[in-house]
Amino acid sequence: MAFFSKLKERLFKSSAKIDEGLEAIIEEGEAAPDETPAPDEAARSAAPPQDSSPSAGTPVPSPPPTADAPEAAAPRPGLMGRLFGRPAPERTRVLDDAMLESLEELLISADMGVETALKVTANMAEGRYGKRMSASEIKALLAEEIAAILEPVARPMPLYAKRPQVVLVVGVNGSGKTTTIGKLASQFRAAGKSVIIAAGDTFRAAAVEQLEIWGERAGVPVMKAEQGSDPASLAFDAMARAEAEGVDLLLIDTAGRLQNREDLMAELAKIVRVLRKRDPEAPHNTLLVLDATTGQNALAQVDVFRRIADVTGLVMTKLDGTAKGGVLVALAERVGLPIHAIGVGEGIDDLAPFDPEDFARALTGAGAGAGE
Repeated sequence: MAFFSKLKERLFKSSAKIDEGLEAIIEEGEAAPDETPAPDEAARSAAPPQDSSPSAGTPVPSPPPTADAPEAAAPRPGLMGRLFGRPAPERTRVLDDAMLESLEELLISADMGVETALKVTANMAEGRYGKRMSASEIKALLAEEIAAILEPVARPMPLYAKRPQVVLVVGVNGSGKTTTIGKLASQFRAAGKSVIIAAGDTFRAAAVEQLEIWGERAGVPVMKAEQGSDPASLAFDAMARAEAEGVDLLLIDTAGRLQNREDLMAELAKIVRVLRKRDPEAPHNTLLVLDATTGQNALAQVDVFRRIADVTGLVMTKLDGTAKGGVLVALAERVGLPIHAIGVGEGIDDLAPFDPEDFARALTGAGAGAGE
């Protein structure tokens, strides 16, 4: 589970925000010391009164040592004892309406969204309302509830026997599309699949150069066209080549498109139409790459790209650079599209299949599972 360790380390901004928020919530709600009498005090108060004056000649037994007696008092631990002895008990707080409201606000601040935050806290309260809970118990419970939301959408990108399997990769400027395509190509090639990349971002020379570097590293050919040429024509030609060569996967990059630019979105729709002239089922996968740092704006991007390009799955990048990692939970809850992979860095190993339990534990700082 090496990726979990990396994920936990690089999701620090999100997990630290939740961790600090939970500690503050517990501290705010620390109740006054419990005034319920201790069991031995209650027993003494309930015992019948005894004659305090002993009979003559009857020896008075020495009272048994009590916790207050000097000989029974535990010595105060020194510095080393406090460092290496038993840890101090965790502070706790009653899970009540005020605490649930604070938890909702914390989850919303982590970009989980209002509806998702309400659902998570409501599930947490079920069967536990009125009980005292520590920060670590809340983290574990949060991770459990978040994983339950993510589990139905955690799916690897499906691979089909059909050749070529056309994978169209879309997203806004700066979302990490080009890097994601390079990593996918390298990983599929390492898994024994034949791959062709079509550099469909014909308007940005840097994108083509970046793909060529990835292609050379992975041993994958990269088809490109003159700068400013029609990307739909390139996609059509790349598909024809992939068919002729019996290639397993054709990965098509596209120019970054802002979802509010109708002209750019129309161009993307044209690419889809042209691909379907060669194969009515193409593209077989349409991956939307989302930048985690955009937070709730990712939801609006999904709505628009689904309408234009029939998105089939999501890849979330840049989770290492944001405290808004909760947006992935909101996407799972509200959109329901498969989440295929997540990225937490620039290296090839920094894009990995999406594991809901690992992500939930890393997001909340709840720690590793038994396999770690």
